[in-house]
Amino acid sequence: MAFDYKKEYKEFYMPKNKPNIVEIPKMNYIAVRGKGNPNEENSEYKNSIGLLYAIAFTIKMSYKGTYKINGYFQYVVPPLEGLWWQEGNKNGIDYTSKDKFNFISIIRLPDFVTKEDFKWAIQEATSKKKQDFSKVEFLTYNEGICVQCMHIGSYDDEPTTMNLMHEYMTQNGYELDITNTRFHHEIYLSDPRRCEINKLKTVIRHPIRKKK
Repeated sequence: MAFDYKKEYKEFYMPKNKPNIVEIPKMNYIAVRGKGNPNEENSEYKNSIGLLYAIAFTIKMSYKGTYKINGYFQYVVPPLEGLWWQEGNKNGIDYTSKDKFNFISIIRLPDFVTKEDFKWAIQEATSKKKQDFSKVEFLTYNEGICVQCMHIGSYDDEPTTMNLMHEYMTQNGYELDITNTRFHHEIYLSDPRRCEINKLKTVIRHPIRKKK
C-alpha cells in the first residue's frame, strides 16, 4: 500500500463543496512558471505539465521513492496544482481574459525530498530524456490562512464557487488577501481527458486575512 496525500490530508485535498477556512502549512513543490491562455495548443501551461510529471516520477522511481512515510515505503505522486493571477487583479481570476493569465504549475514534493535530491532529479531527467528542464524549480510556498471549497464542474464555472467562498469569508470576519506572493490556487483532482466536464473536481483556495 502506498502513502496517498489526498487520503492522509483530506482537510487540504478533499474539502466539502461548502466553503471552509483552513490554515495551510509551508510546503515544497516542483514548479514551472508561465503565462497565456492554458487552453491553447502547445501553450506554456500544457508544456509545463509534462515537465512537472517527468521530475515527479524521476524522484518517485529513485531510491527516494521507497523512503518510509508514516509506515509506508511508497507514495502516490500528489495531484497537479496551479497558482494563478492576472496583473492588477486582486479579486481572484477573470475567466474572460485568459490570455492575461500568469501561472505557476506545481506538484507537491514529499517532505523528505531535499534541494539536493531535486537537483539530482533535474540532472537525471535531462540525461535520460534528452530534454531541457531548466524551467523547473524547487518552490517553497507558505500559504497560510485561506478559504477553500470543492468545485464540481467546468473550470469556467468556478466564479460561482468563488462568490460563495467570498461570502463565507466575509461572514466570518475575513477579507481577500491576493497579493504578489499569495495567489488564486487550484488543485486538480480529475483528469479532464477522462472525466465528464460536469463531474470535474477542483479544489479552489483563496488567501485571506482578518478584517482590519
